[in-house]
Amino acid sequence: MINLTEDLRLENRSRLPDDLRFLVEKYPREEWRQHANLGEMAQFWLQRHDMFRELSTLLQSGVGEYREGRLEPAAFARWFGPRLRFFLQQLHGHHQIEDMHYFPLFAKAERRLERGFNILDSDHHVIHEALERNSHKARAFLLALQQDADRQRFAADAYADENAGLIAMLDRHLSDEEDLIIPLILDRGEDTLGVTG
Repeated sequence: MINLTEDLRLENRSRLPDDLRFLVEKYPREEWRQHANLGEMAQFWLQRHDMFRELSTLLQSGVGEYREGRLEPAAFARWFGPRLRFFLQQLHGHHQIEDMHYFPLFAKAERRLERGFNILDSDHHVIHEALERNSHKARAFLLALQQDADRQRFAADAYADENAGLIAMLDRHLSDEEDLIIPLILDRGEDTLGVTG
């Protein structure tokens, strides 16, 4: 993991630095879906990212429903536990594949983006720590659902705060990752990059 300046840390940045955005400026987001080089792997990648966004919104909404008193503790626990486990496991596995295979491959294909992939790799470490905290707070929350109302409320608030931080970081990371990877694929093609299915 590289040391990043404060402005590049995941918690602080609003987008990737300008020197890493040369391909996304050439291939803006609104043109991605119609581009001839948007192959199966790139489409799958975007679908996975959309799934993570949808799941994080779903989990956040579910916690909100519980906090508003619209879901009983036992029903909420049955609904929440499996979805959170799936979300955390899928995100962890997705990041492992990127770190071990795709990021090195893409960085080698376009050396000017190497620093960007190092930033994304650093993000994964930050997100992993946030996933650990999220999992710990979720366990405490689920245990508190079997206790009195004050403990339930306190645990729900603590989890909601932790989850909001994770979702904000994840959203920034997914967008930045897409801004590096998808334009590179559009520029070179999946066959050339060696990422076809």
